[in-house]
Amino acid sequence: MKLTVKPLKQKDAGRGLAAVDRAAMEELGLENGDYIVLDSGDSRAVARVWPGYPEDEGKGVIRIDGRLRQEADVGIDDGVAVETADVSPAKQVTVALPQNLRIRGNIGPHIRDKLSGQAVTTGQNVPFSLGLGPLSSRSGQRIPLKIADTDPGGTVVVTDSTEVQISEQPAEQIAERGGDAGAVAAGGTPSVTYEDIGGLDDELEQVREMIELPMRHPELFQQLGIEPPKGVLLHGPPGTGKTLMAKAVASEIDAYFTNISGPEIMSKYYGESEEQLREVFEEAEENAPAIIFVDELDSIAPKRGETSGDVERRVVAQLLSLMDGLDERGDVIVIGATNRVDAIDPALRRGGRFDREIEIGVPDKEGRKEILQVHTRGMPLVEGIDLEQYAENTHGFVGADLESLAKEAAMNALRRIRPELDLEADELDAEMLESMQVVESDFKEALKGIEPSALREVFVEVPDVS
Repeated sequence: MKLTVKPLKQKDAGRGLAAVDRAAMEELGLENGDYIVLDSGDSRAVARVWPGYPEDEGKGVIRIDGRLRQEADVGIDDGVAVETADVSPAKQVTVALPQNLRIRGNIGPHIRDKLSGQAVTTGQNVPFSLGLGPLSSRSGQRIPLKIADTDPGGTVVVTDSTEVQISEQPAEQIAERGGDAGAVAAGGTPSVTYEDIGGLDDELEQVREMIELPMRHPELFQQLGIEPPKGVLLHGPPGTGKTLMAKAVASEIDAYFTNISGPEIMSKYYGESEEQLREVFEEAEENAPAIIFVDELDSIAPKRGETSGDVERRVVAQLLSLMDGLDERGDVIVIGATNRVDAIDPALRRGGRFDREIEIGVPDKEGRKEILQVHTRGMPLVEGIDLEQYAENTHGFVGADLESLAKEAAMNALRRIRPELDLEADELDAEMLESMQVVESDFKEALKGIEPSALREVFVEVPDVS
């Protein structure tokens, strides 16, 4: 049976789940907790079945996260063949930790509990949470472990009786499935996927339409006799997810991603800023398909009639020339980001350059809840923490504020156990890691110290004169 791939909801990502349309489950004879093979023709992946969401009823949809999409080599809206899988319980699984992570004690049981029920295979990267914010690059985002070996071989399921051992080799030295050691950055777990973005479903759909579609299916535009878009302009308040969205799209379509920061490219030496711009575009065209992300676009491309600097005028002219010179195949696309869209030179905002302007606004209550789910899904939360209530109480918070809230709550939990930590030790204690939990009081205390970015300019402070 073939089903249509859709993104998994944020709260369920990173658990090896496939949310399958209930009608399709009945037709395939599947029960909740069974295992299926996803076959794209080029690659295969194994996932655990989860009943589909009510809105997908009868639509022939299967929802999987970014890791499973990458393993199966499928994209959003692609068709994937689904069949039942015959998997064995794992007697033993050996996992490799990242080189920069050192832990004292036996962390194996903790990893087994976290991976219980997941299907794994040798060489696979598995996103995993060891606990609180300081142990991961982003709150809510997990550390990539690598499966070094399994007994028996092939695809196996981690159970409560599986023995989990830690490899002496770091994850960076373990070869990937069908690849070489050290290939994590190029072909491993995606650093950012669509499941890492919350509260921007409509905006993400527009960005995918403008970027993902022409890169994956340029023949559609050729058939229609139109040129694919060359640029997309994302605008909105700071911290709403403009950069994150650009990275997610590049990661999902496996495109080369290069970043231009406006203030960094400006130089006082004649011609140097233009030269840096040309080098970025040349590098992108050599590594196509590619996405060029220009942050703080207003700082390098202000309205030429309102700037007194000769450098800014030359940079705007160079950027216009480079965008006009992009290949019509649509394999290099420029994404600009700004929070001052009216300050950008109007010549960049016409068709054929930045073809579409998409506002990335302040999230509503449901959006805030999704963002909180993203940033807390890797945290050891105690039962009973109501994220919906915090979404209700965070009016005016943007994504960056909610990430700060989650991080600060994790830091509050860390401060509680800090007296018990041996800070002079080179390695972390495994038992201490397992005991760490974020409780309600940690969130309440964190909420007191964070101001909503979207309301800072309209805050009114009433002095206490009593």
